[in-house]
Amino acid sequence: MNQTRTFLIFALLAVAWLLFQAWEKDYGPHPPAVTAAATPAGADSSVPGATSSTSAPASVPGTVSEASAQLITVSTDVLRLTIDTRGGSVVRSELLGYPVSPRTKNNPDPAPVRLLDDDRAQYFVAQSGLVSNQGEAPDHRAVFSAAQTSYTLAQGQDALNVDLTWQDAAGLKVTKTFVLKRGSYVVTVDQKIENGGSTAWTGNSYEQLQRVAPAQQKSWWQNFSDPSSHSFYGAAWYSPEDKMTTLPFADFAKKPLNHPITGGWASMLQHYFFVAWIPQAQEANTYSTSVINPDTAQPVYLIRAVGPSISVAPGQSQSTASRLYVGPKLQGTLDLVAPGLDLTTNYGMLTVVAQPLHWLLSKLHSISGNWGVAIILLVLLLKAALWKLTAAQFRSGAKMRKLQPRVNALKERYGDDKMKMQQAMMELYKKEKVNPMSGCLPVLITMPVFFGLYRVLMESVELRHAPFFGWVHDLSAPDPFFVLPVIYILVMLATQWLSPSAAGMDPAQQKMMKVMPVVFGFMFLFFPAGLVLYWVINGLTSLAQQWLITRSVERADEKAKEA
Repeated sequence: MNQTRTFLIFALLAVAWLLFQAWEKDYGPHPPAVTAAATPAGADSSVPGATSSTSAPASVPGTVSEASAQLITVSTDVLRLTIDTRGGSVVRSELLGYPVSPRTKNNPDPAPVRLLDDDRAQYFVAQSGLVSNQGEAPDHRAVFSAAQTSYTLAQGQDALNVDLTWQDAAGLKVTKTFVLKRGSYVVTVDQKIENGGSTAWTGNSYEQLQRVAPAQQKSWWQNFSDPSSHSFYGAAWYSPEDKMTTLPFADFAKKPLNHPITGGWASMLQHYFFVAWIPQAQEANTYSTSVINPDTAQPVYLIRAVGPSISVAPGQSQSTASRLYVGPKLQGTLDLVAPGLDLTTNYGMLTVVAQPLHWLLSKLHSISGNWGVAIILLVLLLKAALWKLTAAQFRSGAKMRKLQPRVNALKERYGDDKMKMQQAMMELYKKEKVNPMSGCLPVLITMPVFFGLYRVLMESVELRHAPFFGWVHDLSAPDPFFVLPVIYILVMLATQWLSPSAAGMDPAQQKMMKVMPVVFGFMFLFFPAGLVLYWVINGLTSLAQQWLITRSVERADEKAKEA
C-alpha cells in the first residue's frame, strides 16, 4: 500500500468523522422546539426539596428581585469573581490569564474569558446553600450581608477571605466564607452554622451549577472547521467506581441522574474550560440533574450535589465545606485538585492514547519553550518509534514503483479483462517477492496514535493563542497567510510522484487521486495551525523516509546488475 493511499485512509476517516459530527449538529436529533412560557408561580425546582406548595418566589435566571441584594467583586492574580449576596452565588467569573482574543498591537489588552455569567443569554452560575424541613435555612435565594463590595488579593498576600453572613429571628446564624489563593482556580466555600436558638437545627448543604445551553447555530462548514464544535458541552460527574460520566444537554430530560456518590464531583464542561463543585471526599452526597422550565425557549440545565444530614444542637456550631473549580483544563495538575478531574479534558474512547501523548507533548514544551516546536519534536519521536513499521510500507512501495513498467505492460496485454490482469499481477508480485499489503500493518498501528494526537491538538488549552514563529501567532487558529496548507499540498504532490500508481485503477480514479492533496489542502486552510503543522511535519518526514528507502532499493538493484 503506497503512501498516497495511506494518507487517504487517514484523511478520509478524519473527514468522515468530522462531517458526521457537523451533520449531527445541524440535522441530528435535538430537543423539540417549544414556545416560551412563564415560570409557574410558587415553584422553583432549582431548590432541593422545593415543591409547588412552597411560598418562595420563582427563580428567574439573571434577575434580582430585591434591592437589598448586591454584587461583590473579588479579584486575585488569576480570577475575578462576582458574588451575588443573594445566596452567595458566584454569578460571574473572568479568567484573567485567558483573553478572549490574542493580544496584538491594535488590541494589547483584550477582555478576559468570562466563564460564569448572569447574562440571560449566556446564563451560567455556581450556587450553594442550606435547606431544612424543620425551619429556616439560607438557600441560594436568601440575602446575605457583606462588610464591603470589593476584595482584592494584595501584593505579598497568599490567600483572600470573603465573609457573607445571614441570620434569622430565631437565632440561627450562617457565615459563608469564600477562600481564594494566589495562582489557584480553586475557591473553598465554607458554611459555618451557629445555632443560637432553643431547638436543634437539622438540614443539608448543597452545591449546584445552573446554565443554559450555549448557542451553536452554525453552518455545517463552521461546525466542520471550528475546533470548539467538536468538543463536549454538558454536565459531567465523577465517582471512584464509574469514573467520569457525561450527559449532553439534549439528554438531560431522557437520562436524569439521581445517585449517591462518595468522593466525587459535579461539573459543567465546554471547550478548554469548565466549572466543578467538589464536595468533601469522605462525605456521601446525592447527585442529581434536572431541567428547570423545560417548556420554555431557553431551559436551564442543573446538576446538584446534596450533602448528608447536619444536626446542630442549641448553642453549638458546625461547619461544612466544599470547593469550586473555575478555570481551564490544565492537564497534569487537575488530579492534584481532585481524583479524576484530569478527565474533564474529554478525549472519549481515545483517552488511553491521548493522555500519554499530551504528557509527552507537555514535556517537550518544557524543553523547547514553544508549543509549535513541541509538536515538531513529538512528530519526530513518533516517526522514530515507528520507523521500522513504516519502512516496510515504503520499501514495498519502492519495489512496486520499480515494477510499474511491467504492470503497465500487463494492462496493455489484458486490456479490460480485469480478472486475468489481477492474476498476472499477483504472479508478478509473488515472483519478485513484493507484498502489496505490507503497508497495512503500519496503518493499523499508527491510526490510534493519529486520532489520539488529533484530539490532543484540538482539546489542549495550552495551545490556545500559543504563538509559533513568524506569521503564526496562534496555533489554535487557522494560518493567517495559508503558508502551512500550501506547504502541505506541495509535500503531498511530491509524495504522489514517489509513489507507484495504483494498478488497475481507471483514469477517473487516477485523476481523483491527483486532486485529493489539493482538496484536503483547501480544507486545511480553515483548520487550526497546530493541526496543519502536525500534518506538514508528518508529511515531510514521511517523504524523506520514502525517498531514502526508494534510493536504497534503486541502488541495490544497480549493484545487482553490475554484479
